[in-house]
Amino acid sequence: IQLVESGGASVQPGGSLRLSCVASQSIFACYDMAWYRQAPGKQRELVATMAVGGGRDYVDSVKGRFSISREGAKNTLYLQMDKLKTEDTAVYYCNAKNLANCEYWGQGTQVTVSS
Repeated sequence: IQLVESGGASVQPGGSLRLSCVASQSIFACYDMAWYRQAPGKQRELVATMAVGGGRDYVDSVKGRFSISREGAKNTLYLQMDKLKTEDTAVYYCNAKNLANCEYWGQGTQVTVSS
């Protein structure tokens, strides 16, 4: 399984971006999906999750601003990011993990929030 992220860019505070993660095959029925991020000098952080059954969860710092979703017909996971803050600056990674703990990562996409 390959995961390819896109959509990262440089935006001003308060702006919006939508990240996409395209999987090389249909995996949403078997894999929990997630978005992580890693800022310079910091550990990788779990941002949002979407379970096989559709349940969603978010780290407190992005609740009310970010939204995770998926489109099965396109094998694509999204992360809609609104009201971006400078502290959202990071490389964002797509992750897929199944019950057997098989795990896959994308290569990451850079998000920079700066005035």
